[in-house]
Amino acid sequence: MNHYAEKIYRMIDTVEEVVIGKRQAITLTLTALLARGHVLIEDVPGVGKTMLVKAMARATGADFKRIQFTPDLLPSDVTGVSIYNQHTKEFEFRAGPVMSHILLADEINRTSPKTQSALLEAMEEGNVTVDGYTHELYEPFLVMATQNPIEHGGTYPLPEAQLDRFLFRITLGYPNQEEELDMLERMEGGHPIDQLPEVVDIRDIQQMQREVPSVFVSEAVKQYIVSIVRETRNLDQVELGVSPRGTIALLRAAQSYAYVQGMPYVRPDDVKLLAPYVLGHRLIMESDVLGPQGQAHTLIERMLTRIAVPAIRKDIVT
Repeated sequence: MNHYAEKIYRMIDTVEEVVIGKRQAITLTLTALLARGHVLIEDVPGVGKTMLVKAMARATGADFKRIQFTPDLLPSDVTGVSIYNQHTKEFEFRAGPVMSHILLADEINRTSPKTQSALLEAMEEGNVTVDGYTHELYEPFLVMATQNPIEHGGTYPLPEAQLDRFLFRITLGYPNQEEELDMLERMEGGHPIDQLPEVVDIRDIQQMQREVPSVFVSEAVKQYIVSIVRETRNLDQVELGVSPRGTIALLRAAQSYAYVQGMPYVRPDDVKLLAPYVLGHRLIMESDVLGPQGQAHTLIERMLTRIAVPAIRKDIVT
């Protein structure tokens, strides 16, 4: 167990105080943050997408910014712009909202592909270039982008190559009756988001990110990861399976998830749990079977039942 395990557990508990009943989504978000990945949340309005991002920022002491994507948003509205200062006779860089630790890209599919690309390039490169000058992004840097799966009018769907920039695609879903009642009771005296404590700081997160790659992955688990990804290339209804980049993403996610669970090694069950979230949005479905976004997720889950889960020897992981 790593020495941050207790803080990680408290951090998840803290976020769950305002995002009630969504512990799995909270854990996956933290997993993405420690794996230096990004999260795409697809769900209907009002289920807590924005609250999840805000609560995560408060619990980690991270700088938080939000962009509401609209059709007239320009790339410079995201990355920043150089402005001429008449006093100094020089151009000065005015940073855009991308210069933050946690960025909420709200309804990312409502802006033009050009502006989407500006953000997605920053996610991939870890910097932005404005007027020939390169500016490094903050570390850590987590983008949580949202999409509404219901309204498609006037939207610009992210192409598959750009969906690949996200480590996970997740949904939150509606709370059950007990969770919704619990939510009302907690909100009765005011929203608890303002009272959430800072559990860790940015230096803690940076240190955790450095420790994640040291989580051990046995040969059997690596073979399991490769088998899963290769099987996606043979699925019916799939035009193009997951690329080797997806293989690497699944490995990174599994190491980070094991770390969040306080484990020094990756278990096959970690890989099995994460595979639908990591690989689902990387499948290109055949045009005549395009349907709900959850279809690929379900397809991966069914596929996993046909692949043997390896046993790992305790003597090689301890």
